Amino acid sequence: MAASGRPTLGIDASRALSAAPTGTEGYSYHLIHALLPLLQARYRVRLYFRTLPASGVFPNAEVRVIPFPRLWTHLRLSWEMAWRPPDLLFVPAHVLPLIRPRRTLVTIHDLGYRYFPEAHPLGQRLYLDWSTRRNARVATHILADSQATRDALVREYGIAASKITVAYPGYDSDLAPVRDPVRLAAVQARYGIPGPYILFMGRVQPRKNLARLIEAFARLASTRPNLSLVLAGPTGWLAEPIRARVHALGLEGRVLFPGYIAAADKAALLSGAQVFAYPSLYEGFGFPVLEAQACGVPLLASNTSSLPEVVGDGGLLVDPLDEVAIADGLTRLLDDEMLRRTLVALGAANLRRFSWETTAKTVSEVLAGLE
Repeated sequence: MAASGRPTLGIDASRALSAAPTGTEGYSYHLIHALLPLLQARYRVRLYFRTLPASGVFPNAEVRVIPFPRLWTHLRLSWEMAWRPPDLLFVPAHVLPLIRPRRTLVTIHDLGYRYFPEAHPLGQRLYLDWSTRRNARVATHILADSQATRDALVREYGIAASKITVAYPGYDSDLAPVRDPVRLAAVQARYGIPGPYILFMGRVQPRKNLARLIEAFARLASTRPNLSLVLAGPTGWLAEPIRARVHALGLEGRVLFPGYIAAADKAALLSGAQVFAYPSLYEGFGFPVLEAQACGVPLLASNTSSLPEVVGDGGLLVDPLDEVAIADGLTRLLDDEMLRRTLVALGAANLRRFSWETTAKTVSEVLAGLE
């Protein structure tokens, strides 16, 4: 117990700082920000970083910077836990250190490597299996991003359902539809998009099912000569076969890879799309579908894993293993104006289920139960 009489809550904030954040980094950053106002009367909060955050980014929390070149969690954070342990440790976006306090809470985001192992390098897959299995077994309690992830933990690793709390993440509530044609045109020009487009946004890798999305687009391309498919996001493992499929289908110049999208451009790029397509093979949550709904874009998504529970009624769900179904879904969303309007309205209503404040309230209640 801390000298102040309040227990010390340690939070691994090492993933909260990133110049180009993806899902887990954004989760860590936004959740910690939403948690701090709820926790500071009850706990002395200590945040662990690899590098020093900018002044004022995480106010009213003790910042502990512990740099280390490799194996930061298992070696350096473990050392910190051994010599200066908090009363509780929360790890929102990675794994528990080998040495840890008696009471721990960890978020497990997904088990996609178990269902689509071919979408991961062998070494990464083995590490994910080992670390997630260990995380689930040694943690005092687990947060899951979705009911699908909770069910997968029970099914794959035999974890008791009572040990897992579903805490839906929030989304970036600053995202909103952009209607200014000058701003829309400027962003499209910045990323080399010449005309109307279908948009995917996420890491360019096999698990996102981009090869089938490209095949589906090829079915539309000949009758829609001005339409592009934009695959926006950082390059992941096995991206080259995805690019090779574009070449094999003769779609160079029609399928675009603009790379990582700056946060300031995201809303305009989403808002300008004819359709947002997210036919991912497996998602523990799927932040991009909420971002699309927030920007008023007609949405197509997979009918598997967590996506149906996250999308709700605000999207057209298709079989991600069937490129014909994907193509048919894209065609309906491009051509049926009433369907587009209906799904956009339902998507806006669906967003009311998700906020970082709600996530933080659930997490604070779980933490209180661990004392």
